[in-house]
Amino acid sequence: MNLTFANKVTIGRILTIPFFIVTILYYTPEKEYQRYLALGIFFIAVITDAVDGYIARTHRQKTKAGAILDPLADKLLLISAFLSLYKVGHLLGGITFPLWFVLAVISRDIILLIGSMIIYIIKRRLEVSPTQWGKATTCFQIFCIFGVLLQWNFSPLLWYAAATLTIISGLGYIRSGIKVLNVAFDQTHF
Repeated sequence: MNLTFANKVTIGRILTIPFFIVTILYYTPEKEYQRYLALGIFFIAVITDAVDGYIARTHRQKTKAGAILDPLADKLLLISAFLSLYKVGHLLGGITFPLWFVLAVISRDIILLIGSMIIYIIKRRLEVSPTQWGKATTCFQIFCIFGVLLQWNFSPLLWYAAATLTIISGLGYIRSGIKVLNVAFDQTHF
């Protein structure tokens, strides 16, 4: 299987995740540089997300592998960041994610993953396409992570906005998934 350049960029983003996790988990106030190193790694990962999408669209490098790898990379990066920052966020200066927020974000992604697996099992294919609500959710979740890393005082406002978008987009994806399953069941005459 030949990987496109866009796929390689996505894989590169996935490979940054362990470095981000390690930098956060070994952070102490005495090693303040690690916060900025983690911030840099996260920033690079976010930029590569935009770059691989741009390359895939403009250079006709959209692939089935990319359609799976790109959202997977996003989920792995965001979930890793939320869990890592929840664990050590209190060391950064006091602004850290509340448990309800981390659970809301992760629960939505787990529900979407399970739903995607069910659709794949039934249809033998999976078409992944982000909605505008999903893109807005990801954007706000990214800003939430920047907010904790940079200790923005207004971070709690971002959490409420991101949580609201997380719920709205999650319900939208569930609704779409149910429609896909209904069509699949109608076609197989269950």
